[in-house]
Amino acid sequence: MDLILRILHFVQTGVKGTSSKFPSCSYAKRGDSYPLTLTTPMLKGSYKNDLKTRLFFKKVIGQHFHFTAFGIDWLHERWMRGHPPTYQEFALMWEMEYRKRQEIKAPAKEEWAYIRFVQNYVRLFPGSSHDLINASWEQERIRHKDKIHSLLHLPKEFSP
Repeated sequence: MDLILRILHFVQTGVKGTSSKFPSCSYAKRGDSYPLTLTTPMLKGSYKNDLKTRLFFKKVIGQHFHFTAFGIDWLHERWMRGHPPTYQEFALMWEMEYRKRQEIKAPAKEEWAYIRFVQNYVRLFPGSSHDLINASWEQERIRHKDKIHSLLHLPKEFSP
């Protein structure tokens, strides 16, 4: 998504954007130990999306905890700003977001286009074969590719 946004920025402004990198303060230092406690910072390189961490959060938040895209996105946003959260800050954010999403469903992420396409296709055409779904997805991709080529004024045969 970052790459697409940078390409669009360049097409619209003619100015090359820079790639996004996490500030050094968001990274764990090699050799340092980072225990799972509420006050421990969640640093890139020390945080793990694993069973041990999930069990820790289930103990802190409750059995309804599970790893979520909104949790990972929030964590990446904090790392990007150079303000890694503590495990307690993450737990508080996760619980608030979880409660909010009980009432208001979050929009699907753009990265999930294939999953949404398959779900919608199967709902419209139950019993469709895998081959037919994949062929239809390929047609959808071509349609979007043609749209991008048109927006960027590229010839149809151009393929990066």
